[in-house]
Amino acid sequence: MTVAPVSEVLAIHGGSPVRETLLPYGRQSIDESDIQAVVEALRSDWLTTGPKVAEFEEAIAAWAGAKYAVSFSSGTAGLHAAAFTSGLQPGDEAITSPLTFAATANCVLYQGARPVFADVLEDTLTLDPELVKARITARTKVILPVDYAGHPADLDSFLQLADRHGLIVIEDACHALGAEYRGRRVGAVSHMTVFSFHPVKHLTTGEGGMVTTDNPVFAETLRRFRNHGINVDARQRQAAGHWQYEMVLLGFNYRLTDMGCALGLQQMKKLEANLARRRQIAARYSAEFRYLAGVVPPQTRKDVNPAWHLYPIRLDFAKLAGDRGKVFQALRAENIGVNVHYIPVHHHPYYRDRFGYEGKEYPVAEAAYECLISLPMFHSMTERDVDDVVRALSKVLVHFER
Repeated sequence: MTVAPVSEVLAIHGGSPVRETLLPYGRQSIDESDIQAVVEALRSDWLTTGPKVAEFEEAIAAWAGAKYAVSFSSGTAGLHAAAFTSGLQPGDEAITSPLTFAATANCVLYQGARPVFADVLEDTLTLDPELVKARITARTKVILPVDYAGHPADLDSFLQLADRHGLIVIEDACHALGAEYRGRRVGAVSHMTVFSFHPVKHLTTGEGGMVTTDNPVFAETLRRFRNHGINVDARQRQAAGHWQYEMVLLGFNYRLTDMGCALGLQQMKKLEANLARRRQIAARYSAEFRYLAGVVPPQTRKDVNPAWHLYPIRLDFAKLAGDRGKVFQALRAENIGVNVHYIPVHHHPYYRDRFGYEGKEYPVAEAAYECLISLPMFHSMTERDVDDVVRALSKVLVHFER
């Protein structure tokens, strides 16, 4: 165990910080092989809509066990495309979690539909199926669960609800590439699954995203939507030796470049190792914090294997003096780059003003938010980095212990 000395002076009070430099909560890991892959793409004939795009899509589909994968310029673009493909339109509703990044709910608004929130489960902070069931109306068209921190939501329950009511499940798995749910990899379970390849995720394409599905009609609509609604792309036209194309729906320019896909393909070679390292770090954290007063480690259900995009602890203020803000600032002063995930979506001014939220509507999510802190979690962390996080958290919580 890596425990701080009792009564050590906090850096925020003039003591020496645990680290000399800031350890961020997440960061990309790029090596020479990644750089070389991008250089080769830059020297090729295709910088976008070229062969690396299809190659990367096929690799992700095979990894996830899905029939189709369609790449996008970001996870947000993938969410928008999935919302469009589901047929969401003005007057419709989609039920989702308030404890997520705003993009999850925003993609519903992009379609002129209304996001309807349901509260989360106390243990995993993922969407509560029973509360979703109670929110379904004749206007509901989509259930949009979030795999919070990389822990899969209760997907089978949502699929059963969808089957019963004729709905579509769009899984926001932007945290969960590589997670497993009841023996299946995330990406092969829901009607559509959305991944993100932002730099802090399990692999990166710079910015980027992917939607997986087993539905061929969904896959074709996703491809068209990301390419202005056009039915063939530039590479297909060149291969066929013609110039004709038709815009068949109103889409966007949401294409992922060949440079990004080349980087993604190279990063995929390290994905198993990246996941294994994140799981090692999570196991170490959980072991170290099990008996540390004032901290509640994240919980994992027996039938899943999380991907650990985040490691969010909850502070137990029955055992701590002060508030989350003081603990947060104390940890930052120790050069531990903690973060908070997330401000509930309905707390944002846009949602409050548009929909009249006042707070207290979703007590589990809101109570969690008040005590959540995300500790550094990325696959290139060293054992010394992990030691520093454990020592800093112990140091700070000993100070604030009642």
